[in-house]
Amino acid sequence: MSRRIAVLRPEPGNAATVARVEASGAQAISLQLFVVRALDWISPDAGDFDAILLTSANAVRHGGSGLALLTQLPAFAVGEKTAAAARAGGFDVRASGESDVSAIVAAAHAQGYRRLLHLGGRDRASAVGGPIDTAIAVYASEAREIDHADLAPLAGAVALLHSARAARRLGELIDSAGMARAEIAVAAISTAVAEAAGSGWSVVTVAAMPRDEALIEAARALID
Repeated sequence: MSRRIAVLRPEPGNAATVARVEASGAQAISLQLFVVRALDWISPDAGDFDAILLTSANAVRHGGSGLALLTQLPAFAVGEKTAAAARAGGFDVRASGESDVSAIVAAAHAQGYRRLLHLGGRDRASAVGGPIDTAIAVYASEAREIDHADLAPLAGAVALLHSARAARRLGELIDSAGMARAEIAVAAISTAVAEAAGSGWSVVTVAAMPRDEALIEAARALID
């Protein structure tokens, strides 16, 4: 096995993915491109909405005390990890989808919900419209300062890309460091993320499903 797998997502996902990579028998490189922090926000009147939309477990992890004022609203979650975090936070999750916001919004609409409150990230908020009545950012994923020396281990590795932001930032960092993209392979969690990475990488592959496990499997196919 000649290549290592680089995990670029922020915590707590970084440690979880590193553990999965190492459990698969591969060697992991941990390099967080972003750090997640809570934002100040004011919880709206729950009576103005008939359901809540959660697109990331980070909304529950970093939502703070304001979430307690909204737990009476039925919840619709993107991804089972988000759904699990929501249940642990006291929400009644009516449905969860893999990673397609439009699909889970459609599911909520089909169940008769017309006024969704979306709690999400500052850079990942859904556009207001249709069933999404209001979107509030409760956390932010902020870029970390990365030294060029920290990028050196990525040469010859497969980089896991969990988001379009990570894809774009990886390209910017590699280019600014004067490294060759052709030295790095990319495994993206979706076609959209692969497109955000741009061109020039040694190879680009896309996970069969938008799940961490499938992403690691796609990366393993490049190194085995």
